[in-house]
Amino acid sequence: MTLQERWARLVGDSGDTATAVGEDLIGRYSQPHRRYHATGHLLAVLELVDELAQDADDPDAVRLAAWFHDAVYDPARADNEERSARLAERALSEAGLSDQLVAETARLVRVTAEHAPSEGDRNAAVLCDADLAILATDRDHYDAYAAAVREEYAFVPEEAFRGARAAVLRDLLALPKLFHTPLGYARYEEAARHNLRTELERLEGAIPRQQS
Repeated sequence: MTLQERWARLVGDSGDTATAVGEDLIGRYSQPHRRYHATGHLLAVLELVDELAQDADDPDAVRLAAWFHDAVYDPARADNEERSARLAERALSEAGLSDQLVAETARLVRVTAEHAPSEGDRNAAVLCDADLAILATDRDHYDAYAAAVREEYAFVPEEAFRGARAAVLRDLLALPKLFHTPLGYARYEEAARHNLRTELERLEGAIPRQQS
């Protein structure tokens, strides 16, 4: 199923404004500066949300949040999730979706800034698990993901990137759980932590040590 078909099925007969929102989102994920956070990532997240949907309280809100979670993506900024959430609030309200659905979609987008859903937040658990599942892929896919992220930060000097990337990996490894749905935890947790540790060790081995 194409992204266009997925969007049409999700919003139903909400009208031309909703159709335009979907077209705008696909255009955003197709921006040339994106190497990982592109249409392939969006489709993968949507497919995994479908797979984990039984663990969500409102699967359609999670699907909408998946569409918007990286809608605004500027690697040079730290507020992409907030800007994406505001876009969701504006665009979905203009498309005539209910206030409750709009608010839940925006809330879920904001949760992806930390990937640490609260206990019992089933919608956020599904979205975060789907978003982070790439971390548990086989070595070739994981290395391709890491290389694509590096390309998105091509403007950052190598040493600075290694230090910043290592900090991100440490923050992820410090989380009590990376995955929060039963299926996500069972399927992805161990492999993801192995991949993160492997990348971190590689980065730390390449980071020059400070002289004392």
